[in-house]
Amino acid sequence: MHTKVTSLFGEKKVVVRETKRAVTPWGGIAIFVQFLKGIGYTEAVEKAMPIQMNSPNAIAPAHTFTTFLMAVAVGARRFAHAGLLRTDQALREILGIERCPGDDTIRNFFKRFTQGKVHEFYAGLTRWGIQRLPQRAEKYSLDLDSTVMERYGKQEGARKGYNPRRPGRPSHHPLLAVLAEAHHVVHGWLRSGNCSSGRGVVEFLQEAFALIDAGALVRIVRADSGFFDDRLLSFLELRQIPYIVVARLTSWVKQEVRAVTSWRSLDEVFSVGEFRKKLLGWKEERRFVVVREEIREKRGAGKLLIDVPGYSFRVFVTSSDAAPEEIWRDYNRRADMEKRICELKHDLGADDFCLQGFYATEAAFQAVILLLNLMAEFQRAIGNPTYRQPATLRSQVLLCGAILGRAGHQAVLYLSEAWGGWKKFKPLWESVLRYTTPTSPKLAMTGAGS
Repeated sequence: MHTKVTSLFGEKKVVVRETKRAVTPWGGIAIFVQFLKGIGYTEAVEKAMPIQMNSPNAIAPAHTFTTFLMAVAVGARRFAHAGLLRTDQALREILGIERCPGDDTIRNFFKRFTQGKVHEFYAGLTRWGIQRLPQRAEKYSLDLDSTVMERYGKQEGARKGYNPRRPGRPSHHPLLAVLAEAHHVVHGWLRSGNCSSGRGVVEFLQEAFALIDAGALVRIVRADSGFFDDRLLSFLELRQIPYIVVARLTSWVKQEVRAVTSWRSLDEVFSVGEFRKKLLGWKEERRFVVVREEIREKRGAGKLLIDVPGYSFRVFVTSSDAAPEEIWRDYNRRADMEKRICELKHDLGADDFCLQGFYATEAAFQAVILLLNLMAEFQRAIGNPTYRQPATLRSQVLLCGAILGRAGHQAVLYLSEAWGGWKKFKPLWESVLRYTTPTSPKLAMTGAGS
């Protein structure tokens, strides 16, 4: 059976036929699978997996979980999209999965997660991932932020709250902590949509620090004004972890900013100053750093103070003793946090995998976070000189037409030469085989959370 189509430009005829050979558009994923094998992914997932199936005909939970990760990696944005992998025989062969779960099986898998099982599973995988971070004598910056995930049903935890794009629309409001220099999401919480940005952040960090040795790993904590709270600052001070947090411009803070008389110019536009203040409810005074910008035709980057015309201001509270301009520059590097959130939501569709149950949705959300971290480490393994977004990695590495064949009893994956073929992927393959997991004594989990 065949037919002919006419080319869009010109009158060229192209014959269309079917083939019984197993074809996949994702031949490059073989490199990613070899990377997962090399870091012990299978053993880590099976060891941490809290879901057990009693039926002898059931698909192994680790297979279902991995199928979901691979579906998201190649571009799935709904549970229904994961069903496409059931027809990809070549990809199943690469994964070593004889029976590929459908979208209903994947949904039912996540529905089995309770709060305790979510913590049990992902806490183990978090520790497993942290141990392989590159060594940094200067440690890592830990950035805190939250984001809005809009919901269009009556899912558990979907509440009306802050939603700049769809005011009044129910949402979830996740909280994230990212190690900036490693592009690694070290911890995440799914929260109800009516939570403020900083709600539960101390308990959130207590959980995160119980998984990692924060004293050996974290250089500084950075957060926006949504986290300007005495309880958080006191918690970090007790742990002796430096912080830079954007100050909320309350009337008392504005009053102190207006009273600053000693300004040091950085250039013709920016000046810096500082003051110390004990706000209402605080047990001690803290250092505030002020960046003043002269307003030009382009709108200033900070907040306006009504009775100080011609200037905009940014105010930070910090426990660091660095110069004011260094505090400002350090905080500005936190902008990378927004990229991680965009990658989770736009490249990997984290906000689209929503189920009725709250902890089922959180389990899927945590799975996408794990995938983002694995793709970041994969880039280190193949030697990418600069970090690339998951969507870029998908198109440049994972996407490659391939045909599954046989040589005797051996399965053979033929990579299309038109897509770069083995010549393109051989250097990546060799980099993955040479990749070692650099575990530093500083990152040993003993004493974590103390």
